Amino acid sequence: MIFKTITNKAKILTLSMVITAVTMTHAQEAETQAETPKFSLSGTIDAYFRGNLNAPNAGEFTMAPGSSFAQLSGFSLGMANLITSYEGEKVGFVADLVFGPRGTDAIFNSPMYSASGDIVNQLYMYWNVSESVTLTMGNFNTFLGYEVISPAANFNYSTSYLFSYGPFSHTGLKADFALSEDLSAMIGVFNQTDITEYNPTAIYAIGAQIGYKGQYLNFLSDSGAFEIDYTGGFNLSESFYLGLNAAHYDSDGTGFSGVALYPQLNTSETFAIGLRGEYFAESGAFGAIDRTDSVVENNSVFALTLTGSASIGNLLIKPEIRIDNASEDSFLDTKFAPQKSLSSFVLAAVYAF
Repeated sequence: MIFKTITNKAKILTLSMVITAVTMTHAQEAETQAETPKFSLSGTIDAYFRGNLNAPNAGEFTMAPGSSFAQLSGFSLGMANLITSYEGEKVGFVADLVFGPRGTDAIFNSPMYSASGDIVNQLYMYWNVSESVTLTMGNFNTFLGYEVISPAANFNYSTSYLFSYGPFSHTGLKADFALSEDLSAMIGVFNQTDITEYNPTAIYAIGAQIGYKGQYLNFLSDSGAFEIDYTGGFNLSESFYLGLNAAHYDSDGTGFSGVALYPQLNTSETFAIGLRGEYFAESGAFGAIDRTDSVVENNSVFALTLTGSASIGNLLIKPEIRIDNASEDSFLDTKFAPQKSLSSFVLAAVYAF
């Protein structure tokens, strides 16, 4: 009896230990699963055809708007964009690589590797210090402006003057604050604008942002230059969206001011149409608009870009008509005579994964 009693107690103790061990193991596995960062791979590839309707399409005097990207003639390449991320509850990183002409343009001011065309577009790490505070260090795309480098994230394929002459990227340290469900803030210190790999000047820029319900007011002070930017938008109905961007940049009396509207209408689940109307005015001989290599002061341009966007699975087809009308003779016609307007057509294909 005594032996049986001891044996039964041993069985109970052993069972209890097994249950405890299993419970602890399950809890540890659940905790491990909760803390294990998630690895992801995403990106885009894009190509396009571009042709002028009232200007040369070949030779030394090929015309293109003064904005960035989609400037090459005929059938042209955009870029391959590969984005890897390893995101945990507290910490993680993003490595964003670009290959091709659009990628090279995006990092034009990188002092070491910009000529190669194969380079880091973004490379940063983050730490969620708390539910309301996140620290980010490395190279990340700018917080200013409505448009971005990725062709899949913009509605229009060609880009605006405001986007093209604002900063593309910053390398530094920033702190993001979620002050409430609707209110956010950011402050950061960066290398000079678009200097990515390192700081060759020992000069730093300061940036800040205030956001409220999807509307953002942005500030950047960089080596005596200053830019203030508003970016936002409104869902006016289930199918109609209106985006807004306005900015002013000044560097010792030379700079620009402008505003752009982005009305976009979803006509079905697979097709949408959008218009970008932009007014962009230079202060002094800023040089953003004129494509004839002349020096024109206080030039301005009104640009209309009408874009369709048809989705076939992960593939986007974007036909686009663009008209740039400047206040001064800023383009050349088919006989190489100066003219104020430039009309062009783009057909782009963008695959996102």
